[in-house]
Amino acid sequence: HLMGLDVHDMENLGEQIVGYNNIPKSTQFGLKSLRLGRTLEPGFVLTIEPGIYFIPELIDYWSANKINTDFIHFDEVNKYRDFGGIRNEEDILITGKGNRILGKPLAKTIAEVEREREKAFL
Repeated sequence: HLMGLDVHDMENLGEQIVGYNNIPKSTQFGLKSLRLGRTLEPGFVLTIEPGIYFIPELIDYWSANKINTDFIHFDEVNKYRDFGGIRNEEDILITGKGNRILGKPLAKTIAEVEREREKAFL
């Protein structure tokens, strides 16, 4: 989503005004929760927050009711039901030539994550 004076600046105006322009919002599982579907312009600041959450009640409900079976392999998901979840958040500035990450880039590879984790024990 876009960022402004506040992280969720102007959010109460509604996603159709703030997050979308000339692009219809998807209704497909996995895409319908995207909060930004507009053409990016230099000077825009946005946050990218990919995450995954394992919510046992939803896993059980969706599995029992055969919901989203085209997208979810429930035998695999059940292995992680007690994990909780994780989200990676980075703030991005759109420039005339592309984009740049604001702040220090976050760990993404296993080795990078392990190096960050080890710092907690120093």
